[in-house]
Amino acid sequence: MARRKKRKEIFALGNEAVVEGALLAGCSFYGGYPITPSSEIMEIMANRLPKTEDGVFIQLEDEIASMGAVIGASLAGRKALTATSGPGFSLKQENLGYAIMAETPLVLVNVMRGGPSTGLPTCPAQGDVQQARWGTHGDHPIIVLSASNVQECLDMTITAFNMAEKYRTPVILLLDEVTAHTREKIEIPNEGEFDVFSRTVPSMPPEWYKPYEETVRGVPPMPPLGAGYRFHTTGLTHDRNGFPTQRPEEVVELMDRIHRKIDQFFYDIQLVDEILTDDAETVVIAYGSVARSAELAVKQARDNGIKAGLLKLKTLFPYPRRHTEKILAHAKTLVVPEMNMGQMSREVKRVNMGRASVRTINRVDGQIVTPSEILKVIMQG
Repeated sequence: MARRKKRKEIFALGNEAVVEGALLAGCSFYGGYPITPSSEIMEIMANRLPKTEDGVFIQLEDEIASMGAVIGASLAGRKALTATSGPGFSLKQENLGYAIMAETPLVLVNVMRGGPSTGLPTCPAQGDVQQARWGTHGDHPIIVLSASNVQECLDMTITAFNMAEKYRTPVILLLDEVTAHTREKIEIPNEGEFDVFSRTVPSMPPEWYKPYEETVRGVPPMPPLGAGYRFHTTGLTHDRNGFPTQRPEEVVELMDRIHRKIDQFFYDIQLVDEILTDDAETVVIAYGSVARSAELAVKQARDNGIKAGLLKLKTLFPYPRRHTEKILAHAKTLVVPEMNMGQMSREVKRVNMGRASVRTINRVDGQIVTPSEILKVIMQG
């Protein structure tokens, strides 16, 4: 029996781990503009990506242009990445909506910092959660992921690329400043130890191809530009051939399909870690760096005889409703700590519907939520 090749270990920042994950996933294009606290992603990509076989790195004049560049690169067949924070995330929203409507796979990393506006550029926050879900206008589906430690920064970046390619959609990876700038030992998985998914390309002759045709999965095949398949790309509502339409039946067909291609695969998209939740009467629901504080608080509560557990959200949207409902079968209290005014607690309360007591812990002062703060609320029962 062959021995498994030892994994390479490195001492990395969360932002550096994002780069490692992107390269492992097959990213070959980065377009961006520097902004604290995400700049290390761009800086490391500027060094690493051009050294790969076909990697292209471009610094654009602003965040709007960088979002446009990654859309163009993706349409040309590249796996594309951009990263930003706070004000830059706001600037990317219009082109994010374009990518959703044009069903263009890409990964957008947002390392959250204090806001609004310039806010607290070097301090952690989680104030962009609802912006990630609803920042671009109109009814739209979106996949929003999160990471709570440096190893997860690598792993969830690979997951983000796979979901973008599998469902032909932009995927947002939300980090916070603490996770992005924590340095830890991580393992780089070997080739073959993880899945890499690439978009489906057409198998029919070019003259038969319809760029936005209905499929069983709701995800049309996507050829790269210049491969001989003609398709029209627009942010307008469009028919199966990609041409603008205002016919109600065609508009409804399009909107139903782009939502259905996400909704029918919740089992694959909604990722959580359940820690000591099987018999928990008090469950903490947390994400990002706050989940690390929560995990320690839960273990300390268990040491004190309190039946506490943690539901760590790796997918923020679509919100993992079924996982929450599972713990509501026995949980009497839900604790939702966040570095914002209560953005995820709104989702929790919507699912809870009064079945358990929901307690929130909110910080917006640029400081982390500590384990002792969470433990204090847990111990109140």
